[in-house]
Amino acid sequence: MNTPNPEVLISEVGPRDGLQSVKTVMPTAAKLRWISALAAAGLREIEVGSFVPTKLLPQMADIRIVVAHGLSIPDLRVAVLAPNLRGSQRGFEAGVHKVTLPVSVTIEHSLANMQKTNEQMIEEVRNIVALRNERFPNVEIEAGISVAFGCTIAGTVTDDQTMRMCLAMAECGVDEIGLSDTSGYANPTQVRRLFRRLQTELGSKAGGAHFHNTRGQGLANVVAALEVGVTTIDSSQAGLGGCPYAPGATGNIVTEDLVFLLEAMGYDTGVDIDRLIAARAILADALPREALYGHLQDAGLPKGFAYADGHAPRAPQPEDYRIRLAQ
Repeated sequence: MNTPNPEVLISEVGPRDGLQSVKTVMPTAAKLRWISALAAAGLREIEVGSFVPTKLLPQMADIRIVVAHGLSIPDLRVAVLAPNLRGSQRGFEAGVHKVTLPVSVTIEHSLANMQKTNEQMIEEVRNIVALRNERFPNVEIEAGISVAFGCTIAGTVTDDQTMRMCLAMAECGVDEIGLSDTSGYANPTQVRRLFRRLQTELGSKAGGAHFHNTRGQGLANVVAALEVGVTTIDSSQAGLGGCPYAPGATGNIVTEDLVFLLEAMGYDTGVDIDRLIAARAILADALPREALYGHLQDAGLPKGFAYADGHAPRAPQPEDYRIRLAQ
């Protein structure tokens, strides 16, 4: 009897984490084409943007249009980020499936990123969960624990510090708690240790991993997370992204390279690499002056490569070129 290949959910965060980190404002029409192409490639969860004041992030001024478009795509799980109660309510009312709340471990990063102390942020999350429970019970709330592995402002972050915030989020009633290497400090040993502890202390509320590749450790940290049973990994097409309040924290791990890694290791992502590269072309056309990262798009797939389920890469189809050339 054949054992099914383990599945890993890739949560694409480029339309949020990526676009909020570049100066160029991506045209709405191009953004919608990009999200459609990402979904067509097989990505099942996309963080399409954030509900933040337009004056702070003009890149997110079209968030309601983008959310509505995402919700029109069959079987796509639409996620957003919201920094506070007001943004969360806007996300709930827009009909999103998931809201991620960025919650910092260190007070230094919390003040820089959220203009709130840790205690104030905990109270904000408590109020957000209460609103969800009262009026929007079908929306999932994730607490994304920022600078969980180290902070470029405060320095070293201990496991105990991170777990105290994780436990506080569990007490607030969030559904899931993920760990974010906002500053690119994490190493594989630390990743294995902290995720094991998260799973032991929080059980079913233990969530996924969000790694940055600041010091080149992103994919090594993914492998470490997989080894301890993490099944949701955030990534960004072309490696776009990086927290503006974490000095030196460059982009996220590259979705294209991540898919290749996972499929080559026998993890089923459900993502078609050729279609993913076609989606990248839309991004390159819309952001011609922004640096794009990754290796797979240049090196290509190795001879004899097969997906985790055993099928060979398909030949490029006419619709791939239509995606590239769409107006």
